[in-house]
Amino acid sequence: MTELNPYLGILLLTIAAAGFLVTMVILAIVLGPKNPTKTKQMPWECGAIPVGSVRDQRFNVRFYLIAMLFILFDIEVVFMYPWAVVLEQLGTFALWQMLSFMAVLVVGFVYVWRKGVLNWND
Repeated sequence: MTELNPYLGILLLTIAAAGFLVTMVILAIVLGPKNPTKTKQMPWECGAIPVGSVRDQRFNVRFYLIAMLFILFDIEVVFMYPWAVVLEQLGTFALWQMLSFMAVLVVGFVYVWRKGVLNWND
């Protein structure tokens, strides 16, 4: 029984999340619209009637670049958090490793900035 204790919280959280999911799906079915009409099924776009098909619209490439850069830098921050938690145990070598890692990130950020990827005014 002692081996199960560390995983008991994860098991309870999984059961609670699954229960919440099932409850929300059932509530959506029970309380959802019963008589769908063409007007009710239309997507709502800030009060304006949608024009054209979504497949015909083109997005600016900068949108995708910003999205990829956000994911890249967001993942790097996720890597930094566990490192910061155990920094005392890792010692100064790990500190220098992280500083060099952050230097590479700063160089990449400056490169992206100078290339104008973050400039939306053009």
